[in-house]
Amino acid sequence: MLEMKVPSPGESITEVEIARWLVKTGDYVTKDQAVAEVDSDKATLELPAEASGIITLQAEEGEAVKVGQVVCLIDTTAVPTAPTAPTAPTAPTAPIAPTVPTAPTVPTAPTAPIAPTAPIAPTAPAPTPSVDRVPSPAARKILAEREIPASTVVGTGKGGRITKDDALKASKPSMGTPTGGVRRETRAKMSMLRRKVAERLVSAKNETAMLTTFNEVDMTAIYQLRAEYKDAFKERHNVGLGFMSFFTLAVVRALKLFPDVNSMIDGQDKVTYDFCDISIAVSGPKGLMVPVIRNAENLSFRGVEAEVKRLATRARDGQITVDEMTGGTFTITNGGVFGSMLSTPIINPPQSGILGMHNIVDRPIVRNGQIVIAPVMYVALSYDHRIIDGRESVGFLVAVKEALENPVEILMNGNPKQALEL
Repeated sequence: MLEMKVPSPGESITEVEIARWLVKTGDYVTKDQAVAEVDSDKATLELPAEASGIITLQAEEGEAVKVGQVVCLIDTTAVPTAPTAPTAPTAPTAPIAPTVPTAPTVPTAPTAPIAPTAPIAPTAPAPTPSVDRVPSPAARKILAEREIPASTVVGTGKGGRITKDDALKASKPSMGTPTGGVRRETRAKMSMLRRKVAERLVSAKNETAMLTTFNEVDMTAIYQLRAEYKDAFKERHNVGLGFMSFFTLAVVRALKLFPDVNSMIDGQDKVTYDFCDISIAVSGPKGLMVPVIRNAENLSFRGVEAEVKRLATRARDGQITVDEMTGGTFTITNGGVFGSMLSTPIINPPQSGILGMHNIVDRPIVRNGQIVIAPVMYVALSYDHRIIDGRESVGFLVAVKEALENPVEILMNGNPKQALEL
């Protein structure tokens, strides 16, 4: 019997949660077959079978288990021959014989046992009311959390016992006047990843001197470049020419001009990096994930777009690894894809800065003394004021704005075709 233990997803992770079993006890599994999805505080990973055989689960869905703990057993001596047997059910055609059982009509004599009607007395088990409205352990916990008296809940279990389902369906007494409408609530345990994200966000708000500065960017030049080159770019590199490459390269340039923004606090020390590992916030099926583009300062427009596509796809498919989300010296988040006009993004600790992108809307602006309509995006930089001063933060955001409004000269050295590798 092989004992399958929880492997370590990363050196800093000591506990994971069984998010979902992909098999059930008694199933035959093959080596390397995914048998479960486990949540760590950084990502959702698949747990592959270490051998072929019949599996027996040793942990429940939603249960937190330690790294190294046994979560299932695999009987490696079992063979998958049983599944072939089911072909025999074709024989059931024989059951046509059951017509013979008509003979059992003879047993009608046993009708005499009608006398057992006396056992009707067993209805007396009404004494079971001793169990009436007694909640099961799981139900008791739910009722306690919701502060609902057991006496107000009708039990549907044996003998009137209050089941977990009864407790979940119970509603708190309303203080107002009932309207007659449906009043339901759903309670579900947050995944370990979501709980960790919540913990980190609260920590960032409470432990940093966070401040946000804003600016607006005229996206006309980028619109023109994309309109002229996006088709050739996609045909040549098999990846779209989006906004992320422009923003990432603009951020890399600004980080070099204002290195304090590419720093973080470690105890009483300030650590400044001479490389740019750019984290990009991605909304995945398990919540917010922040994969990292390593050494973005060495990437071209094609390189950035290809890496953004790869990481975003892996995050949304639940295939992202802990290593791919570890580290990062600065973060870019794009709320604009959801229609956000303006926001104050929260720092991704231990980083000291995060740039928020928003939706692009045609707005009136002044250009060369004339009021014109242009595609404008509001951008926001949230930063840790403990380590970044106003001059650096504002200067950084202005540098990003300058690069985005004049990308040909600043980001492409005056040669768009060469920069786009066309």
